[in-house]
Amino acid sequence: MELEARISRWFSQISELTPESVDARRDVELVITKLDDGQVRVAELDPAGSVVVHEWVKQAILLLFRLRALERLDAGPFEYLDKLDLKHDFERRGVRVVPGASARRGSFLSPGVILMPSYVNIGAWVGPNTMVDTWATVGSCAQIGANVHLAGGVGIGGVLEPANAVPVVIEDDAFIGSRCMVTEGARVGRGSVLGAGTILNPSIPVIDAATGAEVSRGHVPDYCVAVMAQRRREFAGGEFFLPCVLIIQRLSEGERHDKVALNDILRDHGVAT
Repeated sequence: MELEARISRWFSQISELTPESVDARRDVELVITKLDDGQVRVAELDPAGSVVVHEWVKQAILLLFRLRALERLDAGPFEYLDKLDLKHDFERRGVRVVPGASARRGSFLSPGVILMPSYVNIGAWVGPNTMVDTWATVGSCAQIGANVHLAGGVGIGGVLEPANAVPVVIEDDAFIGSRCMVTEGARVGRGSVLGAGTILNPSIPVIDAATGAEVSRGHVPDYCVAVMAQRRREFAGGEFFLPCVLIIQRLSEGERHDKVALNDILRDHGVAT
């Protein structure tokens, strides 16, 4: 509580702070260390299933950019110029990191996480036994659950400002197909599947194919198989097709999607994983 109060006070003075503001930097660096070790997180689900944002933690991240100057970073033959250092000590954390992958300090990787050549930004949380596949990106503050597969080229959007903005949430056991884009605080429910190339954000309606009803905007409910689609709309200038996300299958609650069965479902609708 005391640390939270100090961070809030420093944030109210952010325009006056510099890298020489030692007391502020000490508090902020402590929060980043706690983020890095998983002792605090930017956001989480409460018992009712709502996303709770810990605004003060995100304020600490924003303060960090103010309190650090650009520094040269060397990683083998590569040279970088940045304000934030990279994550280290993967063996102790029980995380497999393939050459070409990187994660910023202040992100949390749970035991059993596998990073193929990919990127995880500060403030992100990645749950146990999750695979971040080749060229996938986990943006700042995104919350990724346990046993999730982010397939090749997936883009999980990040959000830092405003400090109370809800980040992207991918719940446990979800599968996000190749080249999907999940951004702007969108959410994929537990055990759900997004077919390849699906774009999900709060402006995209999610529609139940069985009823034609719009079930949400930017939120695929638990245990659904959903794909990118279009729906016809009439405008003064003519007839156009606007994007939507279509739920084509409901899985049994708690059912772990079988890859072969999943491919059959998607193939029937002309979609790949």
